[in-house]
Amino acid sequence: MRYTKFEIARLIGARALQIEKGAPVLIKVPKSVKDSLDIARLEFEKGVLPIVVKK
Repeated sequence: MRYTKFEIARLIGARALQIEKGAPVLIKVPKSVKDSLDIARLEFEKGVLPIVVKK
């Protein structure tokens, strides 16, 4: 599915907030990555984001 840049920003932002609040991370995170926003971006790129967009 193709997302607009606004949907991508919303998805990554929402997931980053979930991670900061203690949600489990769904990927193996490299040691160099510490920021929740970067973790959420990696999850999005790997396609494991647990959020669905209704169009």
